[in-house]
Order: sequence, then structure tokens, then C-alpha cells
Amino acid sequence: MKSIGIRLFLSYLVVLVVGVIVLAVVAQFSLPNAYGRHLGAMEGLMGGQSNGMMGRGGGAVGPEGLYQNFRFSFFEALAWAGLAAAVVAVVVSVFVSRGLSAPIRAMTVASQRISEGHYSERVRAAGRDELGQLAESFNRMAEKLEQTEAMRRQLIGDVSHELRTPLTAIKGSMEGLIDNVLPADAETFSQIHEEADRLSRLVDDLQELSRVESGSFSLDRKPVAVSDLVTFMRKRLSRQYEAKGVTLTSDLPASLPPVLVDEDRIGQVMLNLAGNALRYTPAGGRVNISAEARGREVEVSVTDTGVGIPPEHLPHIFDRFYRVDKSRSRQAGSGSGIGLTIAKYLVEAHGGTIRVESAGEGRGSTFRFTLLAAL
Repeated sequence: MKSIGIRLFLSYLVVLVVGVIVLAVVAQFSLPNAYGRHLGAMEGLMGGQSNGMMGRGGGAVGPEGLYQNFRFSFFEALAWAGLAAAVVAVVVSVFVSRGLSAPIRAMTVASQRISEGHYSERVRAAGRDELGQLAESFNRMAEKLEQTEAMRRQLIGDVSHELRTPLTAIKGSMEGLIDNVLPADAETFSQIHEEADRLSRLVDDLQELSRVESGSFSLDRKPVAVSDLVTFMRKRLSRQYEAKGVTLTSDLPASLPPVLVDEDRIGQVMLNLAGNALRYTPAGGRVNISAEARGREVEVSVTDTGVGIPPEHLPHIFDRFYRVDKSRSRQAGSGSGIGLTIAKYLVEAHGGTIRVESAGEGRGSTFRFTLLAAL
């Protein structure tokens, strides 16, 4: 049954029908006995009157007396039948109400368990009515809460691990300076400054990630040319590309429509993707920015000739702090490991999608994201 209203109506109908049936059956069996008893009493009275005891009440043994006895016997049988029907109706109502209230009681117990931190609790979704749909929604909510709790614990561990690395380096350098193990020269201070700067960037990225995950930011959307976004990105990263010896190119059709975006936010996405491509592309490699109109959307692609991504890692690329090769990534750059996560949330906030493709390790990768065209 797809409606709890129908179930309630049918349950009331069942109780009513059962009550009527019991009433009719009990009346059928009790009425003859009651009628026979009253009829026997009337015959005894009539026998007494025939022996000369007819008095002022003698009229009671006529047709009116017969009617009175019949009425008494009928109401007696009806009383017993009504009592039996009421008892049976109560019993049936208890069983029916238990069947209807059991899922609610199960969800109440499960919700209390979840409030105590037991997020693995689930309820059995029986049927397709409103209660069954409520049970399914409850299970989905519990699953999301369990995933959120797991992500929270993982985030705490990841943040602790990421903060520990620069803090350990800074602490080790300072201890070396105090013990005169490290020289107090520009190189040592530069290393300490780099680790402090890395720590500062990590904190900034965490704050930004918190904002985009919670959705506590606004979008100032307006038509923006994709070429302007690429130009902004090239100005910010051109020196880093030149210093590493990686070529940055772009391939944008002249007929490409503008996109309806928050320029600063999507500019941040472009910086994150192009910076990630630079980080994992060796000297002599190339990074190309291209775009293509697809109906009411524009798809932007960032393709590199870098180290590539093994297939088993592709589903996790946009996870927080995820690195394909942790040791290599730490040596290759100072990324926090959440830039791609931020890019994913920002693109989805614009109503677009983002994905990654790679033919395998050592064969480069391509990040693609879509944006709504300003038509």
C-alpha cells in the first residue's frame, strides 16, 4: 500500500467488519436461549393464571406480554453480542495499531541511538507507504550522518598531520639554531620562512575549504569571457611556469560564448587547476588550456603532460588531502592537498560539474569542468 491513509481506513474497516460479524454471530447463538428463557417464564405465569390467580395484572400475559418478553430477550442477546464484539474489536485494534506504530517506535529508538553517537543504526523499511518512505529517508539521513562523522574524524587526523609537518620543520630549525648546529645565515632563515609560509597557506586553505563546504559564501555572477579567466591565470602563474621550464598554452575558439560566473571564484578554480598541473608536470612539459561550447554549457579543460594518475586513484582526486604519491607530492611542491577539493565545491556551486581523466601514470592528465553559458 502506497498511502498510510488507505492503511488507516482499511484498519478501521477491518475492526468495524469484525465487530459486526461477532455481533451477528453472538446474537444468533444467544437470542434463542434468551427468548426460550423469557418464553418459559411467560408460560409459567400463564399456567398460574389458569388456576384462578388472574388478577389486575392479568393483561400482561396477552400479546403485549409476548412482545415485552421478546424485547427483553432481544436486548439481552444484543448486550452479550455487543460485549463480545467490543472485546474482539479491542483485540483486533491492538494488533492493527501495533503493526502501524512498530516502524515509528523503531525509528524513535534508532534516533535516540544516533543522538548518542551510534551512527550505524538503521531501521527496516517495510512497504512503500509514507511510513516506508519515512524509514528510507531516515536511513539515508543516518548514512549521511555516519559519513559526515567519518569525514570529520578523517579531517581532524589529516589537519593534524598536515600541520605537524611544517611545525616540525620550524621547530627542528629553531632547535638547530639554539644548539649552534645550524648556521644563523640567510639560507637557514629562508627555510624557516618557507615552512612558516606553507603553514600560513594551509590555514588559509582550510578556512576557504570550511566556507565552500558549508556554502557560507555568495556568488556575484555576471557574464565573463573565458579568455579573461585564462589571462588572469597566466598573469599569476607565468613566472612560476617559466622558472620550472613548463610551457603554458591556450586554445580558445573565437566564437566561444561568455560564461555566467563569479569571476573571482572561477578565477580561483583556474589557478588551482593550472597550479596543480604545474606541480606535477616536469621541466620541458606542457600545460594547455582549452574550452568548447556544449549546448548551454562551456567545458573548460586543463591538460598537462605530467606524471599522470593511475586509474585506481581517479575517484579520490577531489577528496581532501588526497595525494596519489605522498612522498613525491611533498617534494614536488608545497600544495596543501585541498586545492582540488575547493575547486570542486566552487564549480558545483555554479551549477557545473568537474572530473579528471588520465591514461595512466606517466601519461599526463586532463581536468574538465563545465559552466553555464551566458546566452
